[in-house]
Amino acid sequence: MLENARERRVRTGGVELCVAELGEPGRPTVVLVHGYPDSKEVWAQVAARLSDRFHVVLYDVRGHGRSTAPRPLRGGFTLEKLTDDFLAVVDAVSPDRPVHLVGHDWGSVQSWEFVTVARTEGRIASFTSMSGPSLDHFGHWINTRLRRPTPRRVGQLLGQGAKSWYVYALHAPVLPELAWRGPLGKVWPRVLERFERVPGDGYPTSSLPTDAAHGAWLYRDNVRARLRRPRADAYAHAPVQLITPLGDAFLSERLYDELEQWVPQLTRRTLPARHWIPRSRPDQVAAWIGEFVTVNESGRTVTAPSGKYADRFGGQLVLVTGAGSGIGRATAYAFAESGARVIAVDRDAEAAARTAEMSRLLGAPEAWAETVDVSDEQAMEKLADKVAAAYGVVDVLVNNAGIGLSGSFFATTPEDWKKVLDVNLWGVIHGCRLFGRQMAERGQGGHIVNTASAAAYQPSKALPAYSTSKAAVLMLSECLRAELAGQDIGVSAICPGFVNTNITSTARFAGVDGEEEKRRQKRTARLYGLRNYPPEKVADAILRAVVRNEAVVPVTPEARGAHLMSRFTPRALRAIARLEPPL
Repeated sequence: MLENARERRVRTGGVELCVAELGEPGRPTVVLVHGYPDSKEVWAQVAARLSDRFHVVLYDVRGHGRSTAPRPLRGGFTLEKLTDDFLAVVDAVSPDRPVHLVGHDWGSVQSWEFVTVARTEGRIASFTSMSGPSLDHFGHWINTRLRRPTPRRVGQLLGQGAKSWYVYALHAPVLPELAWRGPLGKVWPRVLERFERVPGDGYPTSSLPTDAAHGAWLYRDNVRARLRRPRADAYAHAPVQLITPLGDAFLSERLYDELEQWVPQLTRRTLPARHWIPRSRPDQVAAWIGEFVTVNESGRTVTAPSGKYADRFGGQLVLVTGAGSGIGRATAYAFAESGARVIAVDRDAEAAARTAEMSRLLGAPEAWAETVDVSDEQAMEKLADKVAAAYGVVDVLVNNAGIGLSGSFFATTPEDWKKVLDVNLWGVIHGCRLFGRQMAERGQGGHIVNTASAAAYQPSKALPAYSTSKAAVLMLSECLRAELAGQDIGVSAICPGFVNTNITSTARFAGVDGEEEKRRQKRTARLYGLRNYPPEKVADAILRAVVRNEAVVPVTPEARGAHLMSRFTPRALRAIARLEPPL
């Protein structure tokens, strides 16, 4: 799997470590340390994405992959000996410059040791941790909750205790080795694929039973001893980036609650994924590692984005249609403030460019403007191809572009219907089909947000075409949500009510002349202005919907009220529609 890798052998402490290198040695060195029961091959996809910018180094931990095991096994996997191995590797591959350390699972556990002991100080430029705590910090976390128990802290202890069931099992003599060399070793790849959403990507498993049997000593040699007597001086001497998968079956995110007291320079990231993110989310993992390494190489202090959801969206790629004004622009800005990379799409090139420029000023690491008419199928196909080639696969898609149309059913012409449905419905279909397919094919999850409206479930004799288009968007979103749930792609329908945007001044009114249309536009804009519900609140609801993976999100008070009525008192809602003033 590690194509074009250069291999060398490093001897230390009676073992021989297999070390692989990719990229140019003169570039900053990134050392990737694997976990249990993996080998260095778990990093293959991440390493490939980093090797064009960095000197990437991977090694099989002692007793794993193509590295030899210590003899005897007991006492051969202590954190002190693993630190000896790390120093031997970095002395061989980067003798003159500190390295950027990345660890996952037990690779992260041992890397916390590397970054908190005095003898490695000056050899580590930064550390990115994934799904593996410091045993010292874990020990203090447990002791704090035992000394000062509260219902919340007791619940956290019990929750993590349940997640740590496998740790107890691995301390049993002989049984783990028998299990791995027997049925568990055979079914493990299918377990990962089914329950962890890890793709069947040809990851080598021939050494798995032996690796897993040896790796049991990582737990036996370290866990009990260190949790009973955690070090009091386990402070990180390098900047740390913590990436926490929110669906981790083995580690609670609460485990890192007090981490700031141990890490003076801490950057937090969260990811809606499960434990094995080096394989299930290599794009995002590589992007965050690359960004963190680049910032620390420059000597700059990492500036955290100011947005409420910065730990969730930092570095993610977000595309917003209709981003030239109103809800679309506010949404682009909200993602930018949370550190996302933003693609602002609008049929007005100048407006899209202004949104992209302001997004960069608000904190987006990168922002681009693209011009397209979302109702144009071929133009949308070209946009999707360009985005994938130039910027990557979108993590969050916001189908927001839309137009308004008011008028009775018989006053609405077929041309009016076509225009509204082409933009409000077909524009959403094009976005979901093209960018959603890219998400699905990537196999790393994502989220689609479709802007519907309270009109989707609130009948109105003034808005038959508009309401129909938004009702279709709502049902499309529900259907897609069901279809894509198994691929970790969320779908949310946002349903605002009266929001103060310029859609009111550009909305069309069927069955009237130009002068009367302008008069009605001004009157509607004035009424919405008096209501003065800002688009920024809708944008905040959109980000919250993605974080919580909400299905249908009424935003304004009147939208929430109508939604409740549509579910519990639909006859009353229909009666209100009949009582609307004449058009």
